[in-house]
Amino acid sequence: MVWTKKDLLGLEDLSKEEIELLLTTAESFKEVSTREIKKVPALRGKTVVNLFYEPSTRTRVSFEIAAKRLSADVINIMAETSSVKKGETLIDTGTNIQALKTDIIVVRHNCSGAAAMLARHLDISVVNAGDGWHEHPTQALLDILTLKERLGRIKGLNVVIVGDIAHSRVARSNIWGLTKLGAQVTLCAPSMLIPPAIEKLGVRVIDDLGTALKCADAVNVLRMQFERDEKSAFPSRMEYFRNFGITKERLSKAKKDIVVMHPGPLNRGVEISSDIADGGNSVILEQVTNGIAARMAVLFLIAQARDISAGKTNEFKEQENIN
Repeated sequence: MVWTKKDLLGLEDLSKEEIELLLTTAESFKEVSTREIKKVPALRGKTVVNLFYEPSTRTRVSFEIAAKRLSADVINIMAETSSVKKGETLIDTGTNIQALKTDIIVVRHNCSGAAAMLARHLDISVVNAGDGWHEHPTQALLDILTLKERLGRIKGLNVVIVGDIAHSRVARSNIWGLTKLGAQVTLCAPSMLIPPAIEKLGVRVIDDLGTALKCADAVNVLRMQFERDEKSAFPSRMEYFRNFGITKERLSKAKKDIVVMHPGPLNRGVEISSDIADGGNSVILEQVTNGIAARMAVLFLIAQARDISAGKTNEFKEQENIN
C-alpha cells in the first residue's frame, strides 16, 4: 500500500490498512535510533515546523528528534514567544510559515479541529500533535506500536483505558486505532468523566476498576486533567486515587503480565502509584522511545506522498532511507 494523504489529522478517518502502514514503517525506523550516527537522508532538504500553542515535553521533543533523524531542518515555534501574543490568527501564522517555503507544520492547539482548519487553508502538510479534546493520532500510534511489541498482536486484545476520558484526545485516538485493528476497548472512569453515548464508538464502559482489569491485557492510564474542572465536579485527588488509581493491590488481581501504559505527564499518587509506574509491567518509557519511530514514520510517509503527487522523483528509495 502507498500512503496518499497530504496530512495526518486523526485516526478516525484512516483505514485499517493505513494505520498498519504507519505502524510497519515505524517498526522499520526503530533501528535508526540504535545506530552510532542516528540519521538517514530521507527528509534532507525538507523543513519541518513545530507550532505549539500548548506546553509539551515528550511530543514536541519527539517530533524534533524524529525530523532531525530524517535529516530535515527543524524550526520550533511556541505561541507564547511568537506573534500570536500580538493577535495573529492561526491561519495567518500558518500562511506565513508556508510563505517561508517550509514543507510540514506539526501543530498542537487547545481548540478541537484547529489542525483540520489549518490544513484546509494550506498547501503544505499539517500533522496534528493534539487538538483540544479531539485527537492525538501520533500518541495512539506509539501506544499501539508499544502494545504490539510487548504482546505480539493487537487483534483480540482487551485494552482498558482508565481516567479522564471526557477531556482526553489520547483516549479518542486510541479508541479509533485499537478498534479498527480488532482490539476490544473498555473505558473505566467516574461517571462525570465518561462522554455521553461513547459506546457508539464500539467500546464497553465499566465503572468498577477491579471488574475492568480482571480480563485486561493492557491498561492505559490517562492523566487526570484537573485544570479542566471548571465546575469543581471532579472527585478529589485522594478520592480518585482510592477508586481509580492503578496500584500494586489492584494489579495483583489482574493478569500477571498485564501491560501498564501512560501517555504522560504522570501524576504519581493520583492516577498511578510509583511502584507500578516504575515496575516490570510498565512500558511508559518504551512508549517515549517508540514515539520517535512513530513520528519518523508519519513525517516520512507524508513527505513521500507530497513528492509523488508533485511528480517528483524520490531521490531515496524507502529501503535506502531505512537501511
